[in-house]
Amino acid sequence: MSSTRMILLILGFLSTLAVIALIAVAVTQNKPLPKNIKYGIVLDAGSSHTNLYVYEWPAEKENDTGVVRQVEVCKVEGPGISGYSHATEKAGPSLAQCLQQAKEVIPSAQHKETPVYLGATAGMRLLRLQNESAADKVLSSVEKTLRLAPFNFQGARIITGQEEGAYGWITINYLMGNFKQSGWKKLLHSLKSLSETSGALDLGGASTQITFVSKDLSSESPENQLYFRLYGKDYQVYTHSFLCYGKDQALQQKLAKDLQASTSNSNLHDPCFHKGYQRTINISDFFKNPCTSDKKKELPFNELYIEGEGNYQKCREKLPQ
Repeated sequence: MSSTRMILLILGFLSTLAVIALIAVAVTQNKPLPKNIKYGIVLDAGSSHTNLYVYEWPAEKENDTGVVRQVEVCKVEGPGISGYSHATEKAGPSLAQCLQQAKEVIPSAQHKETPVYLGATAGMRLLRLQNESAADKVLSSVEKTLRLAPFNFQGARIITGQEEGAYGWITINYLMGNFKQSGWKKLLHSLKSLSETSGALDLGGASTQITFVSKDLSSESPENQLYFRLYGKDYQVYTHSFLCYGKDQALQQKLAKDLQASTSNSNLHDPCFHKGYQRTINISDFFKNPCTSDKKKELPFNELYIEGEGNYQKCREKLPQ
């Protein structure tokens, strides 16, 4: 074999190795890096039911604020935790099925570092007014269950109406993209006034919240003023919560008004419920509710039988204004 041919073979071999090396480097450099994803669990304990939400977000923040995405929701079977006032020990175990679902969604290696938090709203605020001891026992049962879960327990408490309104406002504006924009939208958004965020009206079962950005809160009481810094911008927010004016408690107040006008009839035809609806309520338990206690009246019967009429106009006329 001539020396020239030998040199060509060697060069060809080296060229092949170089191509393989370049391909290997390209593949390695373009290989996606492992995701640095964090998880969190929030339990929203409302008056009528509890929802468990699992969120994920990149560890890196944007303008000191995380970019959060909901990856799972689980509706807890049974009533809200305030519905366990007569069997407080059952409040915590009622959450077990949804906690198990969260365990299956979140990688097991990250269970210990995943924060879990429960916030209870107007149902528990009412229970605390009615029976503080029962409210404390319900929260204790919930805390016990959450501490036994393999997650990082961060707390279980009754949030204020103002906090509830503010959290709802943040959620709505986050989902609408009013905080975080990109590209040309980001440029346009920087030219907008803060008043172009959306206000939030939250109709719950036991309370209603109204929240919006205000330029002047000087005449408002401090508890109705909240300040946030989100994605590098400051927001001054007005928020007010109307306890007893959620859907369920508004109907309870209407019923109390009906009972005040009642004489001896233990049967009530209620226009706010559909035809075929039937319900029996205990009078003494009914007036223990803080939303109806001021309308208490002595009646010649212990139970009231309610039958739905399904009349929208009559229902509107009877609802408290």
